[in-house]
Amino acid sequence: MKPRHKRIALILGGLAILGMVATLVLNAFQSNLVFFFSPTQVAAGEAPKGKSFRIGGMVREGSLQRQPDGISMRFVVTDTDQDMPVVYKGILPDLFREGKGVVAQGRIGDDGVFAATEVLAKHDENYMPPEAAKAVGDAHERAAANRAAAEAATRTIRP
Repeated sequence: MKPRHKRIALILGGLAILGMVATLVLNAFQSNLVFFFSPTQVAAGEAPKGKSFRIGGMVREGSLQRQPDGISMRFVVTDTDQDMPVVYKGILPDLFREGKGVVAQGRIGDDGVFAATEVLAKHDENYMPPEAAKAVGDAHERAAANRAAAEAATRTIRP
């Protein structure tokens, strides 16, 4: 084999190995990628079906229920616009409270209930995950716009 052919074969071999490594890295990255959705986005059908994702918002007051087995919990995550029922089997974080921010990772079941595999709670009085804060802010803006539209519709000029 001529030196020129050896060089070309070496370059092609190196490119093939580089391509395989890039494919494996991208595949591993994509399988570990978890997106965040608000309850409003989930209700609108934007969340992936059958795939793991994160949902965040506030834990609705009065929604926390301990199940008979003692380690399963049911609660509702809300962005003040939409609610999402969540089921979690395990020990909740110490800072988990009703009315406080939460992010849960899991999947939506066929019954429409979010089955969480991990629950993360806020760590101080002023913290809320940025995605959850944005979702709550967006929901407040939509609610204010809806109230303004309703008030404008009810204001009619009467002779």
